[in-house]
Amino acid sequence: MTLRTLFIGMDGATFSVLDLLTSRTDPAGAVMPFLSKVFRDGARAKLRSTPNPLTPPAWVSLMTGRTPGHHGVYDFIRAEERNDDVFFTLYDSRDCRVETIWSIASRQGRRVAALNFPFTAPPPKDLNGFMVPGFVPWRHLRRNTAPADLYDRLKQIPDFNAQELAWDFEQEKQAMNELSDDDRENWVRYHLPREQQWYRIADYLLTSESPDLMAVMFDGVDKLQHQAWAYLDPTCSHEGRGEYHQRMRELCMAYFRQLDGFIEKLVTAAGPGVQVFMASDHGFTGSTEVVRINAWLAEKGWLKWRDVPDTEEGRRREDSMFAYLDWKETIAYCRTPSSNGIHIRVARRPGDSGIRSEDYESTRARLIRDLEDLKDAATGDRIISEIHTREQVFPGAAMEDAPDLLLVLRDCGFVSIKNRLPVVERRPEVVGTHHPDGVFIGWGPGVSAGATLARRNIVDVGATLLYSLGLDVPSDFEGKVPPSLFTQEHLAAHPITIGAATAVAAGQSDAADGMGEDEKAKILAQLQLLGYME
Repeated sequence: MTLRTLFIGMDGATFSVLDLLTSRTDPAGAVMPFLSKVFRDGARAKLRSTPNPLTPPAWVSLMTGRTPGHHGVYDFIRAEERNDDVFFTLYDSRDCRVETIWSIASRQGRRVAALNFPFTAPPPKDLNGFMVPGFVPWRHLRRNTAPADLYDRLKQIPDFNAQELAWDFEQEKQAMNELSDDDRENWVRYHLPREQQWYRIADYLLTSESPDLMAVMFDGVDKLQHQAWAYLDPTCSHEGRGEYHQRMRELCMAYFRQLDGFIEKLVTAAGPGVQVFMASDHGFTGSTEVVRINAWLAEKGWLKWRDVPDTEEGRRREDSMFAYLDWKETIAYCRTPSSNGIHIRVARRPGDSGIRSEDYESTRARLIRDLEDLKDAATGDRIISEIHTREQVFPGAAMEDAPDLLLVLRDCGFVSIKNRLPVVERRPEVVGTHHPDGVFIGWGPGVSAGATLARRNIVDVGATLLYSLGLDVPSDFEGKVPPSLFTQEHLAAHPITIGAATAVAAGQSDAADGMGEDEKAKILAQLQLLGYME
């Protein structure tokens, strides 16, 4: 079976960094020479992420062609309010309410291979092809890998190491506080072999199975930029910054050189007739300040902190990943830093805490005014540059699970939910954070050479991959195929067609299992390291 489409995901990739790494004007030279060729001979566009440019909603939107208001995944964790308490658990593929491109292509006879994409575990029952999920502890890879015999086949790959596929929780636990120079250097180093493991699996499936759609995601781009932004920041000079800075920068360059080599080898293995697409779930930029949003809501009377005893256990509770609140006295709060969302508590039954449902609109309007009042004392500028209601940014059948308000900080950073003051504080150094504009790149037969498209939306990627496979774009997709991405000759020979609506979200494999509480805790600790939790 001839490969038709190769998709390479690069978590957090941004043109501001990639343009320097593909340009010989950069002091490091052309760090990514193959990607430079792709940029020259292919097409590109900035790719607008989901309203909250975060890994879970963004990758799920790419995989479904639908926005979060329809697919229902908003964060790494989901919460359920029960009486006067809130319970948290991790999202997984079963929380997605709509069909993915992996299932859409499978039921129309296309063989797919999807590697390292988050929220693909458990795998769909109707998968026609191969899946090794991301965001899963290595002990759960076997039972969440499809088909059932694939894991044992992968063990035959030279130097295959399942533990390197997943996050090294024990090593990353060292980075919970300030890293020593040696620890930071080692932390960057260990991402190189992990990406190599994913490359080897992709190469193995390409050469042995030739799926119609080969898709692999490299997430080290995001991890490096979160923890090593100072050595990649395109807005500052890296000349004369000292021996350690230069060594760390070269380590980052080594990662991107390796990634460039993986991309070139995968394209070569796919063959000359392949259409190649690359995309990121969001971009990256620098965050300069800490905004403690729950502390501000407490000052305004919207929430009340629960009393914490001055003990070691109490201090651990205060430093936990979720806000420790008196739910009976709390009306509005932010659940997690990564959500950048505010939830309003509405009483479901007489006697429950929260506001009356008939007071919702007036309460939300008053809350917006209080959030707009959070300003820079020196300049008078608003700290929160945009405040969106869920109707504005998350319309759809899953809107009831969305935060009531979505906040966009002026530096694109994530909020803090800690009970600390001051509310706004300058960071001691700029750190990497998500930017709403990621990357979208096309290359190969039928793709417009040298074209720069107007900004596209992340939901367009799924539609484009289905089109590249020769399939109709489902009529209920929000994503569209950008005609300017392709030549007129290609469009004439392969017109874009709209087909039937997607099926109901497929079930998951019976062989899959869930994670234990200890493993969930390790994933939450990793999210804390990267700044998604506190």
